[in-house]
Amino acid sequence: MINKYKLFLIFLLVMGGNLASAQAREDTAQDSTKMQWFGDAKLGIFIHWGIYAVNGIPESWSFFNNYISHEDYMKQLKGFTANKYKPEEWARLIKGSGARYAVITTKHHDGVALWDSRMGGINTKKHTPAKRDVLTPFVEALRKEDLKVGLYYSLPDWSYDDYDVHTRAKKRYALAEEPRRWKKFLHYYQGQLRELSKNYNPDLYWFDGDWEHSAEEWQSERVREMLLGYNQNVIINSRLNHYGDYATPEQGVPVVRPQAPYWELCLTMNDSWGYAPHDHHYKSPNQIIRTFADCIGKGGNLLLDIGPKPDGTIPAEQVNILQELGRWTSKHEEAIYGTVAGIPAGHFYGSTTLSPDRKTLYLFVESRDVEAVRVQGLGSPIKSIKVVGSNASGKYEQQGNTTAITVPASAFDKDMTVLALGFEEPLKLASPEPDKVELEMLQKPGKLEAAQRSRIIRQLADNLQAGHNPFQNTALQPDGSQVKELKIADAGVAGWVRKHAEAMYKANPGLPAGHYNGPTSLSEDKQTLYLYVEGKPTGPLAIKGLKNKLQRIRVVGNGTLLGHELFNKQYWSDVPGIAYVSVPEDLLDKDLTVIAVLLDGPVQLYREEVKPIESN
Repeated sequence: MINKYKLFLIFLLVMGGNLASAQAREDTAQDSTKMQWFGDAKLGIFIHWGIYAVNGIPESWSFFNNYISHEDYMKQLKGFTANKYKPEEWARLIKGSGARYAVITTKHHDGVALWDSRMGGINTKKHTPAKRDVLTPFVEALRKEDLKVGLYYSLPDWSYDDYDVHTRAKKRYALAEEPRRWKKFLHYYQGQLRELSKNYNPDLYWFDGDWEHSAEEWQSERVREMLLGYNQNVIINSRLNHYGDYATPEQGVPVVRPQAPYWELCLTMNDSWGYAPHDHHYKSPNQIIRTFADCIGKGGNLLLDIGPKPDGTIPAEQVNILQELGRWTSKHEEAIYGTVAGIPAGHFYGSTTLSPDRKTLYLFVESRDVEAVRVQGLGSPIKSIKVVGSNASGKYEQQGNTTAITVPASAFDKDMTVLALGFEEPLKLASPEPDKVELEMLQKPGKLEAAQRSRIIRQLADNLQAGHNPFQNTALQPDGSQVKELKIADAGVAGWVRKHAEAMYKANPGLPAGHYNGPTSLSEDKQTLYLYVEGKPTGPLAIKGLKNKLQRIRVVGNGTLLGHELFNKQYWSDVPGIAYVSVPEDLLDKDLTVIAVLLDGPVQLYREEVKPIESN
């Protein structure tokens, strides 16, 4: 028989479990609520500022990798003046770019803090000619501009005497042998985090370097609870041994949408995080705008990096990029902020976003002067179409499974046009499979109007992408010499097929969605990739997630050779960079241009999740 004491214990256990479950549900709801501003913000600016800007060398990694001695690296302290630093101008520039938050490096792996820390260590006030805390005025300037404040903090401190790691080749001690030294370091770094929380109450913490120790060694759970104790709504990135709130892929633009509900791509404008005067390999504003669209279309954010000079000025190239980005974001803000990830891949050749109620679909168009913008498999009737940022509207025709939207020529944006499709109901989708083009259809008598011809040719490209080739097992040869035997009725279509026959001869289906914003096909040996180019691209063609080397690129039908430029390929990472191919306007076909890309072997694609970089 159970006595009253045992019953009381059982009651306490049950109630404790229920309370714990209720608390867990409350925390989950709180986390969802606190992440709302981050999910809506879409764009942030990353700032790598430190003594590494003096000589323009890689931040911290220079001495860690023994490219320079620690002693010589630290001589840069003498050149950090901040004598032209105007934090209010920084904040206005950041806000003007369209960013809703900024993240600044309060302390990188080299241990040099931008504020006057009472915990000791190296900082800009005590150890540089700047003789000032440069963090506080910037945080204040961000607050005045109503921007969210993010603080980057390096968990490792390779200059601190009681941190175990000094360089890649040298450790100061082993934790198991000298636990007191490790305990001293824990007190130091956690004390600095307490200072940052008390002094600045940041909206976001951006940790880095967690790979050097386990969660238990860093006391990651304890650190998270401590930070939440100061501000229960503070957001923490994933680099606290997964005790964070969102994922942080680095440099490589994700081809496949990350699994995390919230994520942010951190990206450099050139090849450097900090200021590097000799690094002129800048992406164009157009390339960055398109990368930004890729991120928000997949439900993520872009954290775009700048590297100020040691005097506190921002390089002119970076200022220009932020201003051009601001021009575009201010024009198209309704399609950016507060939206959610767009429709699944395969429905549209490009990025898309949706309003939270799914009654507005935004299409991001990378070309101008296209005969019609096409989207496949819309299952809800369209109520309205407008060109975002202008008074222009679009008209549409339904052609089988394809919605063809015509846009006034004057309404195209110089970088990326955005169309807003309105619906009476939350958007429903049907299969994105294109209507099949059969050879018999092309043989039907009758001359086509220019618009009809263009749409049939692009529909043909859609079919090749999907693996349906109407010229399979026909007389068509790679040089187009037998095209007359196909008896294609319209001379314009026949001429286009003859000119581009090699792209259709024994063609394989194209790349999966996400690698290129347009139709593609592959040669019989899968070693030549064909890119179909609609209209006039506003910038270079972008090929993402291609592991192969590009051997030769040419315009099909006239043989003109083209060059390419690779961005964001890190030599230590297996994540491919983005290959950009510029096509001169005078080489574009009036109906549909085809570019042949010869690879170093059968096509190989990178479709894994992009991760943080743990080496440099």
